[in-house]
Amino acid sequence: MTPEYSRREFLGTASGLTAGAVIAPGLAAQAAAPAVHVRKSSTNVAVASGNGLRAVAKAGELMAQGVDTLDAAIEGVKIQELDPNDPSVGYGGLPNENGVVQLDASCMHGPTKRAGAVGALEGIKTPSVVAKYVLLYTDHIFLVGEGAKKFALSYGFKEEDLLTDSSRQRWLRWRANRSESDDWINVDEDEQMVPRPTGTINCNVVNANGDISSVTTTSGLSWKIPGRVGDSPIIGAGQYTDNDVGAAGSTGRGESNIKVCGAFLTVEFMRRGLKPADAAVETLRRVVATSEPRLLDEHGRPRFSLNFYAVNKNGEFGAGSVYPSRYAAFDGSEALRLDTAYLYERDA
Repeated sequence: MTPEYSRREFLGTASGLTAGAVIAPGLAAQAAAPAVHVRKSSTNVAVASGNGLRAVAKAGELMAQGVDTLDAAIEGVKIQELDPNDPSVGYGGLPNENGVVQLDASCMHGPTKRAGAVGALEGIKTPSVVAKYVLLYTDHIFLVGEGAKKFALSYGFKEEDLLTDSSRQRWLRWRANRSESDDWINVDEDEQMVPRPTGTINCNVVNANGDISSVTTTSGLSWKIPGRVGDSPIIGAGQYTDNDVGAAGSTGRGESNIKVCGAFLTVEFMRRGLKPADAAVETLRRVVATSEPRLLDEHGRPRFSLNFYAVNKNGEFGAGSVYPSRYAAFDGSEALRLDTAYLYERDA
């Protein structure tokens, strides 16, 4: 599908003008905003990280019923937040090094141009919904820590212990085995320790009218330093929506994404005409270019994983990753698990 384009006049503080000001001849063309996609599709579409197959199916079902795009996306990711068997988000998420689960989430609603986020939130299973409440009921965007928790409790959210028996046992095993010289006795010495778990769920949606929203939620890096916040709750990094263009979000190494404002950058690449998967790959090239040498192998390839997922206003969707990966999408009729575009093959 070849996208059509339109131009928007740029009036406002960025050009030093106010709405209604007289523009000198030739200035409007110089200050025009980048091209944006014109809506052609009439399909409800959702794209998410690989753990989001149920999320995109739910979001697609709800949009078909006329549910708002942001509500549809959040109801989708809530499936994972409430699933005790998913250790990467919400209830059952893996804790920080002190054994405390701290959750992060952010969301954007394209039609109203509003955003909300929470970071280092404790005791609340569904941070995506708390982020939506920040969007709906405050003039702020980002609440963190104890303040975010008090805000949630003031709206009737229930404080609960987010550690499951499984996540607690995994934390205890990590704590016991993290050093040979500490005061903790190593356990399960014959059991091979798994790589440090990470995980997040991002979901981006566009409905048949071309309205767009996005949400990202996570329990963050397992065994992290208390208070660490990654990219997920940061608008423009963990997710970003522009209702004229599309939406994008990420999973993987948050610190590397934050430095390039990856979700925002992916949307900007789509604004300039790139397809969603191509835009995601271009953002990943920027990530590699800005990575510290210690994070790269002898061939200049990242030692970490990072994925971007994107959808444009036309209903086109795709994903990109550093190494081969999978993502979930609802194409208007069914939920699918698909291969990402990627930068590098894995070593054999």
